[in-house]
Amino acid sequence: MKNLIDKYARYYKQTPMTIIRQCATEINWDVPLLALRGPKGVGKSTMMLQYIRQHYSIADRSALYCTCDGAYFASHTLWDLAEQFYKNGGKHLFIDEIHKYPNWSREIKEIFDCFHDMRLVISGSSLLSMQQGDADLSRRCVNHDIQGLSFREFLRFYKNIDIPKYTLEQILENPWVLAEQVTNQCRPIACFNEYLRYGYYPYYMQLKNPVDYYSTIETLVNRIIDDELPRICKVSVENTRKMMALVSILANSVPYDIDIKRLSIQSGLQRNTIIEYLNHLDKAKILRLVYSDYVNAKKMQKPDKVLLDNSNMLYALAAQEPNIGTVRECFAANQLSFNHLVEYGKHHGDFKIDGKYTLEVGGADKDYEQIADLPDSYILADDMEFPYGHKLPLWIIGFLY
Repeated sequence: MKNLIDKYARYYKQTPMTIIRQCATEINWDVPLLALRGPKGVGKSTMMLQYIRQHYSIADRSALYCTCDGAYFASHTLWDLAEQFYKNGGKHLFIDEIHKYPNWSREIKEIFDCFHDMRLVISGSSLLSMQQGDADLSRRCVNHDIQGLSFREFLRFYKNIDIPKYTLEQILENPWVLAEQVTNQCRPIACFNEYLRYGYYPYYMQLKNPVDYYSTIETLVNRIIDDELPRICKVSVENTRKMMALVSILANSVPYDIDIKRLSIQSGLQRNTIIEYLNHLDKAKILRLVYSDYVNAKKMQKPDKVLLDNSNMLYALAAQEPNIGTVRECFAANQLSFNHLVEYGKHHGDFKIDGKYTLEVGGADKDYEQIADLPDSYILADDMEFPYGHKLPLWIIGFLY
C-alpha cells in the first residue's frame, strides 16, 4: 500500500492545473459509483487527478488514485486495495485503466455493496460496458463518455481564447453572434486548419511535434487493436493484423460508402466478421459508423457510411494527404455526435441530425442543389469566416462542447 501512496503522490504533484476542461466541472463526482469512458489520450486520468488536487491535499489519506496497469495488481486484488483503503479512513477511491483488471465488474460490485459510504470513480476504455461481465452494474453506475478536445477547447487550450459553448439550435438560428465573437479574437480558418491536424488530443501541447504526435496516435490505435479488443471483445489475436489492415483501407479512402464484398477481398476477412469488427472499432472510437436509420439498425447490419473517428486520427493513419472531403465529414460527425444523433442523409445532404436538421458538408463554393426546398437544411462550408443565409462556416459547429 505504501508504494501505491508514493506513486499517487508523484502523480498528484505532476498533474497540471493550468486549464481544466469544462466537461470535468459538469460531472457529478459525488455519486457512489462513477465511470469515465473514452479512448486513451483524451484526458480521463488528468481529469481524475485534477479533481483530487482541487478537493484534497496531498497528505489527505481519504482520497487515493491508482492505475490497474501497475505492478501492485500483479499480487493484490481490487478488493484487497479497497478494504485496506477503507479501514484506514478512505472515502474516495479513483481507479484508472479498470479494463486491464480481469473480472473487474464482479469486484467493483462487491466493493460497492460492502462499503456504502465510500465513493468510487473508475475509468477505462470506450469499449467498457457496464451491462456486460460477471455483474450488472448498469443500475449502480453513472457513466460519462469523454471525447477529445472540441474546436472551442482547442482555442482555449492552445490560443488562450475563451468562448462559451453554444447549443446547435443557437448556432443554426443565429450564427452571426458566434461568428462575430470568434472573428473578433482570431482568424478562425487558420486556427481551424491547425485543429483538424493537431487539435483533438490534449497531449500535442506536450509533444509540440507533428511527427511525434502522429506516432503517438498510431501507437494508441495499435494498442487498442492489439490489446483492448482481444481482452474486452474477445477478438482473435490472429485477426488483429487484418483488423489493422481494415482500418488502413478505410483511412486511405474517400468518404466511404460501404462495399462489404470489396472490403472482404482487401482485408481477407469474412463478411460477418467485417461487420462485427466494424462495430468493435466504432465502440473503441477508431471508426465512426453512420446509418441512415440508427434507431432501427440491427447489430449485424452494414452501416451506410464509415469514417475515422476524428480528423487527427485520419491525418495520422492515412498514407498520404487525406481527401479534404473526408476530413470535413470526420470533423462534422465527430463534433455533432457528442450530444446529438447523427444519421446518414442518403440522397438529401450528408447528415441528418436528431431526425430534424439536414446538413450538407463541403467547400466554400458548395451550392444548395442537394438540399433545395428541404426544411431545416443547412450547408456547413469550409474556408468561410462568416455565415451567409443557411450557409455556415464549418468550424462553427466546433463550439457545441
